[in-house]
This record gives sequence, structure tokens and C-alpha cells, in this order.
Amino acid sequence: MPTPSPFKQQVSVFYRDHHRWLFGWLRPRVECRDLAADLVQDVFIRVLTAKDAAAQLEAVREPKGYLATIARRLMIDHFRRARLERAWFQAVAEQPEAVTISEESRAILLESLYELDAMLAGLGANVRRAFLLSQLDGMNYKAIAAQLGVSVVTINRYIAKATQHCMLYSLGVER
Repeated sequence: MPTPSPFKQQVSVFYRDHHRWLFGWLRPRVECRDLAADLVQDVFIRVLTAKDAAAQLEAVREPKGYLATIARRLMIDHFRRARLERAWFQAVAEQPEAVTISEESRAILLESLYELDAMLAGLGANVRRAFLLSQLDGMNYKAIAAQLGVSVVTINRYIAKATQHCMLYSLGVER
């Protein structure tokens, strides 16, 4: 039987030493044993697939803090997605005539919502709101300015900032 690589051994020890602790840390926060178990696995997948994973793992000085940070981010993403999904279902239920869509279309629509939410999450609240009022509600800048209690010039800056942010995000450019 071949000897595992040093990185595989390092990951195995890291997993063995911290898996139980991370599960115990997550379980009361998500109030679901199965979700906690899924998130623990997702955390370790992130650790394994990180850019230059071996060097990153070697550099970890506070393993519990490192794992908790990753877990917290995954937990936030999970709850954000669940909130979006509930809002989408509510919006569909409130339509005068419920339109039946396929599971595939539903999945595509939800994935688009998740991606849009992730893209806009990097914007400030007023910038995000101005952008959504413009793009989704079709409001003009003067009406948005009145609703947000700022000048039209400020709305111009907000929309320009949001548009640039979205373009950079779609190109995969980190800011």
C-alpha cells in the first residue's frame, strides 16, 4: 500500500483533530444536526480546495478560529440562500394565477437569484437599494433620490458604482 503524501497526512490529522469540535460549534448555531454535518463537510472541502491549500493549512496558527471563520461564512451563505428561496416561493404564491414551472427552471431561477444576491452583497445598502429600484422597479433617478432622501447626483454615483461593481464581479475581478 503506497504511503500517503505529507499533505494528505496533514489534512487527515487536521480533520481528525477538529471535526468533532467544529460539529459541536455549528450544531447549536444552525439548530439542525444534518445541516451542521453538511456545513462541517463543506468547511473541510473549502480547506482542501483553497488556493495553495498545503501552504495555507501549514500557516494556520489558530485552527478553531480558522475553521469557525469559514463555517460562519458558509452558514451566512446558507441562511441567505434559504431567505431568498422563501421570498421567491412567497412571490410565486402571491401571483394571481400560479404558473407551474419545471424543477429545472425553478433551480435555474433560484441559482440566478443566489448569484445576484452574492453580486450585490458587496455593495452598501443605499447603493444596492438604488440599483435595484432602478433596474427592477424601473424608477427614474429623481424618484429614487426622493425615496432615499439623497440628491440625484448621489443616485448617479450610486448607480455608476453598482454598475461597475457588477461588471467587475461578472468578470471575476476581486475588489
